[in-house]
Formats: sequence, structure tokens, C-alpha cells
Amino acid sequence: MYVPPHFAATKPEVLHELIEKNPLGILITNGKSGLDANHIPFELNAHAGQHGILHSHVARANPVWQDISTGDEVLIIFRAADAYIAPNWYPSKVEFKKQVPTWNYMVAHAYGRATIRDDERYVRGMVARLTRTHEAKQADPWKMTDSPKEYIDMMLKMIVGIEIEITRLVGKLKLSQNREIRDITSAGNALKAQGDVEIGEAMLVAAGVKAEQA
Repeated sequence: MYVPPHFAATKPEVLHELIEKNPLGILITNGKSGLDANHIPFELNAHAGQHGILHSHVARANPVWQDISTGDEVLIIFRAADAYIAPNWYPSKVEFKKQVPTWNYMVAHAYGRATIRDDERYVRGMVARLTRTHEAKQADPWKMTDSPKEYIDMMLKMIVGIEIEITRLVGKLKLSQNREIRDITSAGNALKAQGDVEIGEAMLVAAGVKAEQA
């Protein structure tokens, strides 16, 4: 990924937070059948390993877990908010007429080594943790014990775990940091006004950081 210095996100805690808030990653592999991409929810253990460990699972019918081997390098892409940026949102465009459209976004790329975990204990524990995390927001959280044990046992046999130790994290927060502070602020407010609140607020934070550095 091309990352100009002004867009680089290098703090591990920032990238870990992006992953945890946007856990549906794109697992990119280059196995025996060639390039493949799978959209999979991940659980991050940020404190394990050097850069964290990602836990996931796929359907046993999905050939990816047999297409790659333990130790193979993989890439997982996690994407947060993104939005089109209109030139007219920049005050400097009105003055100088020298602006073009662009697209802002926030992403983290996690490179790592995969371990195939085809064992019931690993899969059961991972699914339980993943469920607790995402059911916590529900008024009546679902638990694995809400279903008959035989049914859960059968469902767990139909999935295979994939564990990925992160070897390198690369982050890019493209938030118009290469523009004037007034342009970043104006575009951020325009995004919030049209409903793109997350990336709009991120741009306002970026404008504040740039102002502090000025």
C-alpha cells in the first residue's frame, strides 16, 4: 500500500482500535490455487505476540483452509469509514480554483503467518468470545447455551479455525492532512452534515492535530 508520510498511521493502539471497531476483515491468501479473498470477522488479541494475534473461522466447505498451510504469509485488510471529497468543500478552491476531487478513507493492513486450527476446543472458545463481544449490544444477548448442546456441537464441526500472528501492521488515515487546516475543517463539517459522521469527525481531529503542530 502506498502511504505518503502525512497519511501514515504508525501507533499500534490506533490500528488495534480500528481493527476492533471494524472486525470484518478481507483475508487475502496466495495458496495452491492462487490468489483468493475471503470476508471474515476477526477477534483481535492485541496483547499477544509482537503486534497482536487475530482469531477467525471459516466454513469447513470453504477451501481456503486447505489451500494454505500453517506458516503461510497472509494479508488482512480492515477498512473503517470512507467518503468522496468534493472540491467545493475547500475554501481555498473558491480563492484559487486549484482543487480536484479525492476520496478519503481509514484502513489497516495486517500481515501475518497463518496457523490452521482444526480442533474443536479452539473453535468453541473463539466462537464463544466472538459471540459475547457482538451480542453485548443486544437487549437480550444470545449465548451458545441457548441452543441444544447437540446442535452447537454439530455446527462447530462445520467450521475450521484460522489463527494469524501479526508480523507487520501498516495503517493509512487519508484525511486531507496535505490540505490547509481550513480546508480539512470545512470538508469534515460537510461530511458530518451529509451523514458521514465518523470520517467527518476524524478529519476534524486531524485538523486539530495539524493546528497544534503548526
